[in-house]
Amino acid sequence: MTGTEDIPEVTEVTGTGIPIRGNDIDTDQIIPARFMKVVTFDGLGEFAFFDLRFDDDDNQKDHPMNEERFQDANIMVVNSNFGCGSSREHAPQALMRWGIDAIIGESFAEIFAGNCLALGIPTVTADHETINDLQQWVDDNPDGEIDIDIASETIAYGGQEVGVEVNEGQRKALVDGIWDTTALMKSNANEIAKTAAELPYVEEA
Repeated sequence: MTGTEDIPEVTEVTGTGIPIRGNDIDTDQIIPARFMKVVTFDGLGEFAFFDLRFDDDDNQKDHPMNEERFQDANIMVVNSNFGCGSSREHAPQALMRWGIDAIIGESFAEIFAGNCLALGIPTVTADHETINDLQQWVDDNPDGEIDIDIASETIAYGGQEVGVEVNEGQRKALVDGIWDTTALMKSNANEIAKTAAELPYVEEA
């Protein structure tokens, strides 16, 4: 099955990285609850990691997302159990609106990874040593290019290629362009209506 006109295939993500170190970074750290009282997700990007980036007087703290050298980064490199905690879809929305197109990490909370997939954001995994090496390389080379190949499950950076893992269901959805289930349903509305009409237990209102 191929993607619809509205759902792009995500086979590769290329860009520069930003290292976010620490295990068990939960969704409340990614987007504090007080910023979730919005009608739409527009503008959430500026509040990503807000309490880790600013003090009570809105003065900047020491955080990679405040550093000028990482402002154009679109690939986040994280550690283990990233996105744990409450299952708020605002978390990947905030990261996407800050500018993140893909996340490479040791492991991800399952619901967080699912919410990322719904936005077309790959969550790619690798072992602890690989992630540490990549985070250090990104720190040393903030303008260095990282290329994530979703289909072949590899990342290339600094003249080397490293094997990574992409959940098979996620990989298929991204590569085949079927990751946006809402758009997929809309594009197949006629077929859905036809099937519903043929079901004896479905009645039109």
